[in-house]
This record gives sequence, structure tokens and C-alpha cells, in this order.
Amino acid sequence: MNLVIIQYNAGNIQSVLYALERLGVQATVTDNLETIQAADKVIFPGVGEASTAMHYLQDRGLDKVIKNLQQPVFGICLGMQLMCAYSEENDTACLGIFEEQVKLFKPTDATIKVPQIGWNTIGNLKSNLFKGVKEESYTYFVHGYYAALGQHTIGTTNYVQPYSCALHKDNFYGVQFHPEKSAKEGEQIIQNFLNIS
Repeated sequence: MNLVIIQYNAGNIQSVLYALERLGVQATVTDNLETIQAADKVIFPGVGEASTAMHYLQDRGLDKVIKNLQQPVFGICLGMQLMCAYSEENDTACLGIFEEQVKLFKPTDATIKVPQIGWNTIGNLKSNLFKGVKEESYTYFVHGYYAALGQHTIGTTNYVQPYSCALHKDNFYGVQFHPEKSAKEGEQIIQNFLNIS
């Protein structure tokens, strides 16, 4: 399998590579447009800030390439958020693959910390991405912004309020949590993505 990880200035790439190695899979890390287009599957990771990341993608033509990919694409954390329509983080227009909007957590209880850092449960799981993953499994999150619930939601988590922990439309999949840091459940989700044809 020709697996590509998109390299840009907001990638948490090393931990994704380690997770793939544990599954016996090699990946090419690149920002080359032709290499990305020729891949069998594409992983779009991300940590960081939305507007800076979008500018980087636009400057290199990666925004247009990502939107037009026909093979399975897997966005992780900021990668998933950038696949949404819009982010409140610095008023950022995103890729618009998913129609959901990304919003800042606004807790009414001062004991609830933002960003959310740590383990939380995922539920209402739909799609083959979660094959073999039990409802209310724990996965690892680090984020201050969240994707609202919408028509592309395939998993939900509750922190401040219910939100989309996973999205799916056509060949595009995204998760808010970090599967590469989420133990056996995370490895199962990565393997399920690799198995999608």
C-alpha cells in the first residue's frame, strides 16, 4: 500500500509514524502534490493553530489538492478541524469538506479546563472506522476547539457539551482525538482506516 502522510507546519507526524510502525506499515511523509495525489491512502494529521495551518496549505496549493482527493483520507485533530467549513480560531475559512463548524469551548463551570487534555469516551459510533471498537471506549484528546454536531457526525464525545469526535463524508474521515496516542482502541481505528477500500 502506498500510504502518504501530508507534511505541513502543524503536523504531529512522528507519533503517527510510530503508530503505523507498530502496525507494520510504512508511510511516506511529503508535501509534494503529485506524490499525495498518487497515494492509495492519505493521512492528514495536525496540532497547532488553524489560520496559520490554512495559510501554509494555501501557499503550497495543498488546500485544493486535499479537497479533490478521491482516495480515503484520514484527518486527525487539527487535520479534521481544517476539513470543516469554518473555525472560530482566528476567524478561519477552512477546506469545507465537512459542513460542520469548529467552535471554541466555552464552559460555564470554572472547574472545566480548556483545552481538554486527557482521556474521554467516544460514543454513538457509526461507520467501518469504528469496527471492533466498543461504545464508550476511551481515547486521548488535546484541543480547545471542537467540531459541532452535524450531518457528517459519526461519533460523539461530551466535554462542556456534546460534539463531533469523528466525521465522515464520502472518502473523507476525521477524528478529533489522537488515535496514535489512544492505546489499542486507537490502533484498531488506524487499522480500520487502512482496511477501507
